[in-house]
Amino acid sequence: MTEVAKPCKEMKEQNWYAIYTKPRWEKKVSKLLTDRDIITYCPLNKVRRRWSDRIKTVWVPLLPSYLFVHISMKEMQKVRETPGVINFVYIEGKPAIVRDFEVVRIRKFLNEFENVELVPFILRKDQRVMINQGLLVEEEGRIIDLKNNKVEVAIESLNYNLIALFDKSKLINN
Repeated sequence: MTEVAKPCKEMKEQNWYAIYTKPRWEKKVSKLLTDRDIITYCPLNKVRRRWSDRIKTVWVPLLPSYLFVHISMKEMQKVRETPGVINFVYIEGKPAIVRDFEVVRIRKFLNEFENVELVPFILRKDQRVMINQGLLVEEEGRIIDLKNNKVEVAIESLNYNLIALFDKSKLINN
């Protein structure tokens, strides 16, 4: 009689998470985590800096005080205990999961371009946006009002405006 292999409980799903580090510790934390067998990604931007006597190319973190780790939930404490790590980035009370394709996109972008500038995503009234999470994912709408972290969006459908309140993190510029 052959035995059926049982799924191993140890094999937990791994995700990318964003972590917040002490200022100017991104590379150090990445090295410390790598030494602990944790997969990290610290997006580095190739930048030319001018000194009084020369111009030098240096690698600086694209996202100051942030880096990504690819771990299972079980490894979170190991990450938190690493010197230089302040905490995970949280969204709605849970550590924020960064989708694989977003990490791949950042890698490709940085491989292709130098001197990349990071520009914050700013929302304005009457701006067109697309919803990127929830039941209305990929629906387009227009911003009616902004209130702290919440945005009122009108979704035109069947010649009616459906007005919904969204967290800013659930919208992308359209």
